[in-house]
Amino acid sequence: MTGNTREHPALAPFALLGSTLSNRLAVAPMTRVSAAPDGTPTGQMRDYYTEYARGGFGLIITEGTYTDDVYSQGYLNQPGIVSHDHIQAWKKITTTVHAAGSRIILQLMHAGALSQGNRYVASTAGPSAVKPRGQKMADYGGSGPWDAPKEMTLDDIETVVTGFTTAALNARLAGFDGIEIHAANGYLLDQFLTDYTNQRTDDYGGTVERRTRLITEIVRRTKEAVADENFSIGVRISQTKVNDFEHRWANGAEDAHVIFSAIAKAGATYLHVASEGRDWIETARFDNGETITQIARKVSGLPVIANGGMHAPDQAADLLDGEHADILSIGRGALANPDLPRKLANNQPLEEFDFKMLHPMATLDSAHAWRQSKGK
Repeated sequence: MTGNTREHPALAPFALLGSTLSNRLAVAPMTRVSAAPDGTPTGQMRDYYTEYARGGFGLIITEGTYTDDVYSQGYLNQPGIVSHDHIQAWKKITTTVHAAGSRIILQLMHAGALSQGNRYVASTAGPSAVKPRGQKMADYGGSGPWDAPKEMTLDDIETVVTGFTTAALNARLAGFDGIEIHAANGYLLDQFLTDYTNQRTDDYGGTVERRTRLITEIVRRTKEAVADENFSIGVRISQTKVNDFEHRWANGAEDAHVIFSAIAKAGATYLHVASEGRDWIETARFDNGETITQIARKVSGLPVIANGGMHAPDQAADLLDGEHADILSIGRGALANPDLPRKLANNQPLEEFDFKMLHPMATLDSAHAWRQSKGK
């Protein structure tokens, strides 16, 4: 942005329900597997999130946090929001983030068939007994092929819904400004949405409307349970998955219309569209010429967050100026630049992301070691 005197559009404030964000830059949810073995957030996690708040991000969305003590946990040392200790530890984080001037949303996640570390049960469960594609992720402590999950019963599905609603109530007790329901990237709710992982013949399978049903039930019942119009209930959606980068919805824009309208009707307060590629405006475009977030904004009438390569200032400006999205979530760019909003405001160059930040594992210790090697 050298030589451009116009303030970057991402630095403009944005109203999200009862809050006015200081800018349109959000920290994307990133798995860091740095909680205690029992899922309790640590002081190191408090420092991690607070650094982003002090760096100027208007919104922080946490890493995926498990919602129940049965099948939801995806990784060892993943944080939970199930116990009293979990709530109290998260409360320390929300307090320091708020004191630094940012808003913070807890992402709620059920791993389903993509669980590779669960302290509660040894098996996995999903919509159908379909073995996931690809391999477990070494960066998060996994190795080898995924196990075939057991097909969830209706009682199992009810446990999932109850887990999300209870987790949302716990998140409010912990001081969060809202929750984000993780229905993206190949985890449980996306497994229900995806045609090849959902082979059910009941009301949760078949058409895209039925495959969206679990997401909308969770949104509706969570909204009813929380009963607070100033508490955000967002939904994260993607076509791609951590174990299948090539997947796209079979009917493209037509499916997008069905999915986004159903989620909005259920009562969601924002949509977060994830991982559409670094050359975003082209890779996120359907055959009808519209980008996935343009459709989301038009169909839902909700604020839309875009994710994927948003640390590039020119692309970020194009998305906002072109009304493709309202807020931009940044992952790798934020890891390398916790003060990215301040750098953007001061027209300073950004540090390049280095994959060494994720090795030997995607923990906060690895990120800290990388910063020390760079003298940061």
